[in-house]
Amino acid sequence: MTERSILRRIRGTDTSDGAGVKLKRIIGQPGLDMLDPFLLLDEFRSDQAGDYIAGFPEHPHRGFETVTYMLAGHMQHGDNQGNRGDLVSGSVQWMTAGRGIVHSEMPQQENGLMWGFQLWVNLPAKDKMTDPRYQDIDPARIPVVHPAEGVTVKVIAGALGDAEGPVSGVATAPVYLDIAVEPGAGVDIPLPEGHHAFAYVFDGTDAQVAGEKLSRSELAVLSKGDSVRIAGRETPARVLLVAGKPLQEPVARYGPFVMNTPEQIHEAIADFRAGKF
Repeated sequence: MTERSILRRIRGTDTSDGAGVKLKRIIGQPGLDMLDPFLLLDEFRSDQAGDYIAGFPEHPHRGFETVTYMLAGHMQHGDNQGNRGDLVSGSVQWMTAGRGIVHSEMPQQENGLMWGFQLWVNLPAKDKMTDPRYQDIDPARIPVVHPAEGVTVKVIAGALGDAEGPVSGVATAPVYLDIAVEPGAGVDIPLPEGHHAFAYVFDGTDAQVAGEKLSRSELAVLSKGDSVRIAGRETPARVLLVAGKPLQEPVARYGPFVMNTPEQIHEAIADFRAGKF
């Protein structure tokens, strides 16, 4: 196996989105504009209601997918297609915006911790105008495996050993793993060699990724290879490990629209204003 190494390290920048939700933007900021096919990665975490209570009121998307992974808290989503659902602690929503959707994600709590991630995944040109769809995944559907002593992995997308994540039918063949490691424990995680991949430490002080210390709130862009070693150091830690097949296509983006050409962006804006979403 060819072990991946760390190519770059990125720290998130504090910002806000929606109606003022405070969050940390890790991908989609000047330090890392994108990592094909990943367009954006946000972590939202606060136990102060004022940081999240206004939520994400109705807003449009076209041309990509949004992935919401809730670690703590409760949000309700809805859209102009009549879909409604709850995002509770441990749940995942993989939404394919396709040709266009208008949706909202609103907190269903007035106090307590709200914590999770939103990842944007690009769609290939041939799929950008596909029908919108949701994959709403209850926590009970996510396999939890123990590939080594002191290591617990939630398999959201992709496969690890005999466990397969519940996300299916995604063009970029993603791997999305939540890896918890105890001090001194470690595991070699296989990854498709041609996929772009990153690791992000989101709990604990630090972890060891590809033989190097990676601190809390630090993202590692990984080199090519077919495996990466994730290990614990002095304290327990959790690491988000994500990989996807790069599309290697032109990207034109404007706010909530991600297409291949500026002309397609203008068309998306016109279609939205005309109520065609």
